[in-house]
Amino acid sequence: MMDKRIFIVGDIHGCLDMLKRMLDKIHWQPDKDRLIFLGDYIDRGDDPKGVVDFILELEQLSSRIQCLVGNHEAAFLDYLSGKEKKLFLMNGGYRTLESYDATREGPNNHLVPPSHMDFYNSLQKYLELEDYYVVHAGFRPGVPLPEQHFEDLVWIRDPFIFSNHDFGKRVIFGHTPFSEPLLLENKIGLDTGAVYGNKLTCLELPEFKFHFVEA
Repeated sequence: MMDKRIFIVGDIHGCLDMLKRMLDKIHWQPDKDRLIFLGDYIDRGDDPKGVVDFILELEQLSSRIQCLVGNHEAAFLDYLSGKEKKLFLMNGGYRTLESYDATREGPNNHLVPPSHMDFYNSLQKYLELEDYYVVHAGFRPGVPLPEQHFEDLVWIRDPFIFSNHDFGKRVIFGHTPFSEPLLLENKIGLDTGAVYGNKLTCLELPEFKFHFVEA
């Protein structure tokens, strides 16, 4: 079945209410429309666990949902495996631990539901659409896609943001927050700082229409 519409949602960071209002606003049709999330579902916001619960509920309604991995999910998995504990906590991880009631337990995953662990472990690195690539943070200019390092896909900023490199297709990404969507010839940035009191952004294709939900 061909997609009637494709909706691509920027970084959520635990802002469950904004996510729900966005879904109400765009009138997503589970049996016809593709829904893509750019990653960073957790940390910093009020209800990281609730965001994942909600996305899992959406996945029960449709097979047309695709979720990318963000640096915050990658850091959470590292934390749960005992690696890079400070990095996760310094980037808002305490909010995620609180939502799982895991703050007193230290690094472990037994308080994270198996369905959530499956979700985190199933997140995709990037997607290729007909006219676009979709990735959390960006690509390293000059490096072929199969050779891109995972760290760049979820963490890169300036070398990607300030590059006019032709990646073959226009790149839709999140990760780096802007007050408004970033529109450049070779890239489109959709992180508009929802968790910082700004707004959550969704791009609708092929109409190329932006939907916004204010904090």
